[in-house]
Amino acid sequence: MTTISPVIKTLSNLVRIPSVNPNYEGGTGEEMIAEWIHHFFDSHQIQVIQQPVLPGRFNVIAKLPGQTPHKRLILEAHVDTVSTKGMEVPPYEPNIRQGHLHGRGSCDTKGGLSAMMHAMVEIKQSGRTPDAEVWFVATVDEEYSYRGVAKYCEQYPQGDAAIIAEPTQLRAVIASKGLLRCKIVTQGTAAHSAKPELGQNAILTMLPVIKALQEDHDQLQELKHPFLGAATCNVGTIKGGTQINFVPDQCEIEIDRRLLPHETPEEIMRHYQRILDVIMEKDPRVKATLLPPLLTDLPLETRPETKAVRIMQDVLQSHGQSPEPMGVPFCSDASKFGALGIPSIILGPGCIDQAHASVEYVECSQVEKAVGIYRDFALCF
Repeated sequence: MTTISPVIKTLSNLVRIPSVNPNYEGGTGEEMIAEWIHHFFDSHQIQVIQQPVLPGRFNVIAKLPGQTPHKRLILEAHVDTVSTKGMEVPPYEPNIRQGHLHGRGSCDTKGGLSAMMHAMVEIKQSGRTPDAEVWFVATVDEEYSYRGVAKYCEQYPQGDAAIIAEPTQLRAVIASKGLLRCKIVTQGTAAHSAKPELGQNAILTMLPVIKALQEDHDQLQELKHPFLGAATCNVGTIKGGTQINFVPDQCEIEIDRRLLPHETPEEIMRHYQRILDVIMEKDPRVKATLLPPLLTDLPLETRPETKAVRIMQDVLQSHGQSPEPMGVPFCSDASKFGALGIPSIILGPGCIDQAHASVEYVECSQVEKAVGIYRDFALCF
């Protein structure tokens, strides 16, 4: 019988606990998994507290002391997952096949979560006191609107470095794109479809808006970030009309814009408003409104020469992993630490291609390697 390592046992236990974000279908919330994590640290005599975020939803913060006063390293991982709808494997049965542990959240991001928890235990058991105090933070709500990490950063804005567990195949990610999601609505005039000339078709007046957004997207491709490539804009949804024999009096689209580190959501909103102003000036029939953002997230950019990045490169090399930093297009809790001026690195086991997937899994050997990487970084920082 194959022996299962302690970190994989913990990962299995965490996968068994449903922690679907309550804003999604089948949402169970994070209370059960947060209580389990709290008990885990209690059982290892590591100081642990709960930080209330929303009713029944709280962050778990575990702390190890450091030698240097006011020097702090943050290890952070979120505990919530997306819905289990459409999964082709049992979501809460952590089966291991061909070295892969399956289940919802195994990759995103309970693999990294488990590895950080065991890194904290191994640091304590080593008898060594790191130079910096080490705070492990298990946050809620990353998969919806980042309220867990926002609450943590509001109450504890200090830190000298942060490592955020997301599936990066143990590569050090030092740049990630930001996010702006918003709606544009065009207004028309309803009429009977037998006499469309009596109305104004809001779907048709949306066409020049979509065309302008696509042209703007094409222009974005001319400027590329060394780690992230170009910014992007995607029109993800379109809704309009009431029924087939009405001239539609309203149409709306939802936009997903990915930002580069030199961009801000506010700047892009002003840019889109100028695009609409030009369209409406050219064609008075177009009445378009840009609504306030649905969701925003800042980009992340940690400079390669930062002390944290250099130490992480050395640690990765010592563990036989690629030390070269990279960028990713997805968002995470990392940008909130970066916005506070805390040098931040996204690093964890698993591949983002398996996150949210119908067959979600993480490679067990990567989870086991991650324990040592997190532990050695904390002891070297």
